[in-house]
Amino acid sequence: MGSASASSLPTSAGAGENLVLILDFGSQYTQLITRRVRQLGVLSLCVSGTAPLSSITGFHPRAVILSGGPHSVHASGAPSFPAGFLDFAADAGAHVLGVGYGMQLLVQSLGGAVEAGERQEYGDMEVETTAPSSTLYGESVVGIRQSVWMSHGDEVVRLPQGFEVVARSVQGAITAIEHREKRFYGLQYHPEVAIIYCDTSTQGKETLRHFLFDVCGIKADWKIQDVLDEEIKTIKSMVGTDEHVICALSGGVDSTIAATLVHNVIGDRLHCVFVDNAKLTYDLICIYKEKERVMSTFNSDLHLPVTCIDASEQFLSKLKGVKDPEMKRKIVGKEFIAQTGKRPEYLVQGTLYPDVIESCLPPGSGMTHSHTIKSHHNVDGLPEDMKLKLIEPLKLLFKDESFLKRHPFPGPGLAVRIPSGDVTEGNALEILRQADEIYVQAIRDAGLYDTIWQAFAVLLPVETVGVQGDQRTYGYPVTLRAITSEDGMTADWYYFERKFLADVSNRICNNVRGVNHVCVDITSKPPATVEWE
Repeated sequence: MGSASASSLPTSAGAGENLVLILDFGSQYTQLITRRVRQLGVLSLCVSGTAPLSSITGFHPRAVILSGGPHSVHASGAPSFPAGFLDFAADAGAHVLGVGYGMQLLVQSLGGAVEAGERQEYGDMEVETTAPSSTLYGESVVGIRQSVWMSHGDEVVRLPQGFEVVARSVQGAITAIEHREKRFYGLQYHPEVAIIYCDTSTQGKETLRHFLFDVCGIKADWKIQDVLDEEIKTIKSMVGTDEHVICALSGGVDSTIAATLVHNVIGDRLHCVFVDNAKLTYDLICIYKEKERVMSTFNSDLHLPVTCIDASEQFLSKLKGVKDPEMKRKIVGKEFIAQTGKRPEYLVQGTLYPDVIESCLPPGSGMTHSHTIKSHHNVDGLPEDMKLKLIEPLKLLFKDESFLKRHPFPGPGLAVRIPSGDVTEGNALEILRQADEIYVQAIRDAGLYDTIWQAFAVLLPVETVGVQGDQRTYGYPVTLRAITSEDGMTADWYYFERKFLADVSNRICNNVRGVNHVCVDITSKPPATVEWE
């Protein structure tokens, strides 16, 4: 996964003194921990759990959270923090909190025992505090119950010397431990998930708040503007006074905001290129359908120097016959750069923190403990011989932290919303564009656009039987996807009223030739991702 170096930290944020470092061991919820800590006004960054010790000590963190992970501590090649980490934490006065796999790793490393549980615990479950007082929970807490989110097969069966059990599950498994003198703590459950994702606990956020402020003594002194101010300083120091920068705009929000930020720093030495691949994309910023209106926004409203290149046919010719989703992304990314025709010293990308995390190779060597979910349009598909240095001013921010209020849209456009299908066959792209326009406009008309994180249509490349105009038809099924989320790392499907769905289904089937089935995707993330490929 991607990670920030200590030198990239915003100095105005009190880095080190009030920094929380998350060591990632492959959990699907690792970035949710990072986000929750930030929501409490504390700077948090995520690095590989198997990173060299020097990479961790260089941050001088006030607290370190060991994330969960999919592996057993007994498995061959199971990830672990570097040798000397616990000694460093003790000597530096840093507090360590293990979550899930992180707690089991802490216990095993200190001489305790972890074994396969007789009864695995997944999902919503109650836990009860068993100690009369606790550093993690406070005074007079014995017997207090709360619902939490469990996700483990192994369990702690023997504690290392000096540790105390402070909570158990209703099935008897150890769920919270602490060593007050050494400042080591562990939670078998996921407090970060219980806050928002499953909405079953009001205590998860309070436990994190208590740990950060009351236990660790951290101050809530971090602001998003600190990161942007630091990125502005970085751009000024990176780009020489006679050097030039290019930004390939897709019409999406991320790249546009990144370009605007860079343009404010270096002026017209930024060269933006909008590659019009209109048959592949449908602009969700303002539902512009003509390139002239998109260009007007860039030039008149945002004052960006943008050159427009019409490359629809080139994109389609490169994608002809391609069905593999990863190959689609790589082709679109490579062709986008090729169409710009410019080779300055730097390239601006609208990379966000989740983009980096979901796109990069997992921490450690090989594929030892996490999996690349998918390549991302912001960080993949660049030509191998491209020597440009990257400028990514939003790379440490989540979507809602970067002031981006519009629905996300993938850089490869509608090409990745025809899963495992050849986007050049038949009239598939136009069918999908029309269905998507009807769907998103209906959401706007219903006043739901700002309530929903992201909504779009997916065209399935299979023929289905229908009856239209008293005749048997063969057409495509369209699936409607709408999610709610805070940061895009986890998401739940949005519940539409029956009448809304009925109206949208009728409008699509009656107005989009080639569609005879409309379905609704009601899958959360995880287990699904937001996009279909």
